[in-house]
Amino acid sequence: MKKHIITIAGRPGSGKSTTAKAVAEQLGFQHFSSGDLFRAIGRERGIDVLQTNLSAEENAEVDHIVDGRLREIGKSEDQLVVDSRLAWHWMPFSFKVFLNLDLLEAAQRILASGDSRRLENEKVHMDPEEYAKILQRRLDSESRRYKKLYDVDPYDTAHYDLVIDTAKHNIEQTIQQVIDAYTEWREQ
Repeated sequence: MKKHIITIAGRPGSGKSTTAKAVAEQLGFQHFSSGDLFRAIGRERGIDVLQTNLSAEENAEVDHIVDGRLREIGKSEDQLVVDSRLAWHWMPFSFKVFLNLDLLEAAQRILASGDSRRLENEKVHMDPEEYAKILQRRLDSESRRYKKLYDVDPYDTAHYDLVIDTAKHNIEQTIQQVIDAYTEWREQ
């Protein structure tokens, strides 16, 4: 059964949050970010997002909180766009999108954006190559955790209905591709 839910996953800096917010606005849907919830939990504990990821490898409490919230939302909500690494897993009835981007380009984008939310919550190295290495450590940590907890790989694009390389498409094109593909998926 298909619901009016779009889940957007992807690599850091690929435009998940920006795309999800814009798609939700254009469709008149609500928006939820599990990354925002994850970062908020880390802030409450006084650690950055990389340290939250690394500590979650030893203690799955944070993942269980976030994933429990995703499962609740999937059961109770409709007309929703969710940006999350694992929402596709918890909401198999959703339209599943993956945004891909090379990590060096992601690091350059993030640094150029001046995204205060990210820069304040992460230990951001101002050298793009060094920051790309930090992003890779985060991805590696997430991959290990999700494999251990749920036996899934959120970076395996076979899980998704639509994969977009955001290095090849600007934000407007990406948003439109998601809306067009979602509309076609709903009509099938």
